[in-house]
Amino acid sequence: MSDDGEPPSISGIGVDLPATLHIAGLAFTRTESPPSLACWTGCFPESAGGNAAVVSLVIEPAAPPEEVTLQLAHDVVSRFDVFVGQALRYCRTRLRERHFELTPEELSWLDLPELPLAVPEAVVWADQTWAIRFTENRLRLADPYGILVTFDGTQPVDVQGIEDEQ
Repeated sequence: MSDDGEPPSISGIGVDLPATLHIAGLAFTRTESPPSLACWTGCFPESAGGNAAVVSLVIEPAAPPEEVTLQLAHDVVSRFDVFVGQALRYCRTRLRERHFELTPEELSWLDLPELPLAVPEAVVWADQTWAIRFTENRLRLADPYGILVTFDGTQPVDVQGIEDEQ
């Protein structure tokens, strides 16, 4: 549903792959992608910090998004700040696990009021999975592409450093 209670709308070029999707008051514009998939990206207005948060919708094989995928994207957009907060709390807890191999200095950062994770981007896939990637951070684990927190519905279920661009 959009902010005014209307369902998400699709408009733009052709019926097959619309140029624009309107989801929860955010305009998603079709972005360049391989022919095998369709990708739309929406940017929240920039905050005082200067970085705009991004939400992307990825459909593979390329097709217009189904209603259930649009609804998930609506939920992510509508509650983006809540989900980012959940992802940060999840990282604060999970990254302490030995297998992440954080240095003593990195472990001490987990006790700071603000974690060294910033510039969240959410990706919603057609199979009803989705994740938040923190693109800026100071952790070795996240070099060079960030930290990915995967969600199952509304709950974070996994965290991993991204070594190659996914």
